Amino acid sequence: MGWCFSKYDSTAEGSDNEGEFSGGNIHLITDNDVWEQKLAEAERDNKIVIANFSATWCDPCRMMAPYYRDLSEQHSSIMFLSIDVDELAEFSAKWEIKATPTFFFLKNGQQFDKLVGANRPELLKKIASAMDSGAPS
Repeated sequence: MGWCFSKYDSTAEGSDNEGEFSGGNIHLITDNDVWEQKLAEAERDNKIVIANFSATWCDPCRMMAPYYRDLSEQHSSIMFLSIDVDELAEFSAKWEIKATPTFFFLKNGQQFDKLVGANRPELLKKIASAMDSGAPS
């Protein structure tokens, strides 16, 4: 299960990897206002939120991106968010991101679970558990 801890440039300068981390039913978080808007929307619609903190230079993140996108298409009752830790460094620091990818599970704006690392089976298990329990209120 891979974890990225430090930044390195694995792509040519100026290349755009954003497409890897979007698509499907994933909402890109570009600033705090969008974050607050999406959390309010999820609370209004009584949805669980999964926030994926990742980086375009992180190979495990890149490996998880298509899987996360597929999950977002399969589970429309969950709101899937994607946060680039480099684009939103201060925001990510508030969430104490130490490794990427890190997935936070939220309900009504409150964290109830977390997964650090590119562990597909564990991510699916946590999603199933959250859906079965309806997540804590």
